[in-house]
Amino acid sequence: MAVKEILLLGNENLYEECIEISKDEIGKAKQIVEDLHDTMMSFRDKYGFGRAIAAPQINELYRIIYMNFDNTSIAFINPRLKFEESEQFEIWDDCMSYPGLEVKLLRYKKCRVHYKDLAWKECCIEFEGDLAELIQHEYDHLDGILAVQRAVDNKSFRINRSKAGCY
Repeated sequence: MAVKEILLLGNENLYEECIEISKDEIGKAKQIVEDLHDTMMSFRDKYGFGRAIAAPQINELYRIIYMNFDNTSIAFINPRLKFEESEQFEIWDDCMSYPGLEVKLLRYKKCRVHYKDLAWKECCIEFEGDLAELIQHEYDHLDGILAVQRAVDNKSFRINRSKAGCY
């Protein structure tokens, strides 16, 4: 268990596509999830926000996402997203890899996530609204895509001083 450094916008590893982790590496997956938890909680204490984090943000290039919201924590191992509806909504998105910067983009209103849990059991969960947006954001990290690359246009950026911590 350790608080890891969160890679910041511009770090080339944030643009790398992550690899799946195998069942034989479940011990490593559990360690990464613990580090994701510790890192996110430390970030939340410092900045006052943060409900999910992806492994590449702590320089672990595996397909792992950790979410913690409403007293619920979920580890997604090798997740796969499915969109059964095409309805999208516009949102101002933020990220722990660039605290204070918000990006206006489009996300699907609903999605289904198929994944393995830490017992290597196949699971499925459906999200909508802000949690659907959140899992899509983290999933993008696994593919080396940042929200800044999904901006609606070149005027879709703003600084949120309450989340910046350095302004």
